[in-house]
Amino acid sequence: MKVNWEGVYPAVTTKFTADDQLDLEMFETNIQAQLSAGVDGIILGGTLGEASSLMEDEKDTLVKTATEICNGQVPVVMNIAEQTTKGAILAAEKAQKNGASGLMMLPPMRYKADDRETVTYYKAVANSTDLPIMVYNNPVDYKIEVTLDMFEELIACENIRAVKESTRDISNITRMINRFGDRIKILSGVDTLALESMFMGAGGWVAGLVCAFPKETVAIYRLKKAGCYEEALEIYRWFLPLLELDINAKLVQNIKLAEVATGIGTEHVRAPRLPLYGDERERVLRIIEEGLATRPELPDYLNL
Repeated sequence: MKVNWEGVYPAVTTKFTADDQLDLEMFETNIQAQLSAGVDGIILGGTLGEASSLMEDEKDTLVKTATEICNGQVPVVMNIAEQTTKGAILAAEKAQKNGASGLMMLPPMRYKADDRETVTYYKAVANSTDLPIMVYNNPVDYKIEVTLDMFEELIACENIRAVKESTRDISNITRMINRFGDRIKILSGVDTLALESMFMGAGGWVAGLVCAFPKETVAIYRLKKAGCYEEALEIYRWFLPLLELDINAKLVQNIKLAEVATGIGTEHVRAPRLPLYGDERERVLRIIEEGLATRPELPDYLNL
């Protein structure tokens, strides 16, 4: 299925049972909620998907299951977060075999590759597959920045099509558009900068709190796209305290707690992560409860 790299792409959480197995029933419940809300794709195995703690067979199961659930309605994108080029090529191959329509791809894990090594890594994987690739550019969390000069080299690979822009430098969107036009599709990767990024020219949003609030997230995107800026801003301003739960070291626990509150998830995480407790949990619950108490009535955003 073609990936357009526009619109709302949830970076879905991985659902676990109390005994640390994949919870495919709740996984389907959540993805069905995303589809009903009107999302444009599903991303698996990202930071929110607890990628570093997933077993290889679990990744295979998630891609196969998500592809079956989506059934051609939207593309399924698998994240690649590997320590070696060999491992990344194998992961891309398996993702395609299991039904993924595209890849999101981080730079090498653990080893802090320099610019030349990073470009070579991306090119090697891109040249090994015909799946379209979105570069995940998050130097804040992963310590390697894919610069504009590096993108100049990467676009020689036709299937490197998009960037998840998570540098936190919103002017980087303008720099990319000025230099590459629409050759590289830009999706905001930071919830608290999403609407601002779309106003600056990003065509999509790789979203986190969408996992718990899919309709509100899609409504913001659709309203902005339709030119209903005040309506989009009103929802976004309500959403901001919740969106700030995404820019936190415990974003997985935060968002899973929000999923519980909206009935489309559980708190189960994989160790060494543990569910929130004590004052920290109470603080996050207060934010979620305030959001639910003031949740806005949404317009008919799917028919704008």
